[in-house]
Amino acid sequence: MTGNTPPLAAGAQQELVDALQELHCAAGLLSFRKVSSLIRERDDRLSEASHESVRSALKGIRMPRWETVHDIVVVLAGLCSPPRGEESETARFLPLWRATREGESGAMKSFQELLNGGWGGEDGKWTPELVMGTLLNPFNAVQIHPSLAVPHDPLIGEDDWVRLVQMQIEEQGAEHVLRILLHMLKGDYVGAEEGAPYGYHNADREAMEAYAAFRHGCAEILRRLRGEPNLLAESIRAMRADETMDRDDRAELLESESDLSLMREVMIVTPDTWSDVSEEAHHMVFGYLIKQIRPVGRVGLPDSERFQITWRIPEPPEVSPA
Repeated sequence: MTGNTPPLAAGAQQELVDALQELHCAAGLLSFRKVSSLIRERDDRLSEASHESVRSALKGIRMPRWETVHDIVVVLAGLCSPPRGEESETARFLPLWRATREGESGAMKSFQELLNGGWGGEDGKWTPELVMGTLLNPFNAVQIHPSLAVPHDPLIGEDDWVRLVQMQIEEQGAEHVLRILLHMLKGDYVGAEEGAPYGYHNADREAMEAYAAFRHGCAEILRRLRGEPNLLAESIRAMRADETMDRDDRAELLESESDLSLMREVMIVTPDTWSDVSEEAHHMVFGYLIKQIRPVGRVGLPDSERFQITWRIPEPPEVSPA
């Protein structure tokens, strides 16, 4: 962890590292190379986590990406004695990882996660927290024509609702509860993803799409590096001169540049050494060369038609044969 990491983020990262190390210990303390090998054997993997990426995540050296955490957790969960459920373990680690990126709000469950987990406690009783969870349902905030509304009974009685919300106010304060109600009235809710329909998204589908975009971008990077050996250096200069670059993206890249061992990997990247460097180095080179990659076509199309790449250094025009 870097010395300038905010206290809240540093605490959240330590919680994530502690949980990963506990899972690693419960799975028998496999070597980092073995964990990486097991990940690459899975067809449902979300990353190509190298042994360096696994070591970095388990040791807390660098902040791992969710795809890396997901694959490590899925592999280690099945090796515990007794085996742990892959879905339950990834569900446990997701808020831990989100808290490292988004702070306290990242640790909160989205409505979809609450829905997937079922309503009510294990004993069937409602708690103030569960009541507030129902208030986060974005569908309650959608304005529709009265003729489309269907009469229905509430999930709990009105008196119980009032009593439990009063308890929530006593425990969390009126401001906290009122802000949540205000989020709901605005069609938003705590933990929502900006721009996502109804405030939540399909995390698995988006992770797979991001991984597909990353793999396509890497393939295109290798293609260009074979014919343009100076492309990396030129792209780094273009990135530093780019005044439109997102501040958070720039800060994250500069933080990664403070890791001298990682920068040594980046500086030796060529098509021939690509498979020898860590996944973190791949992501840094990706960030240097590619300004943006986004899906423009449906799933099933060739990657060249499915994704559109904006390069920091545009591709040179093809020279027509004389």
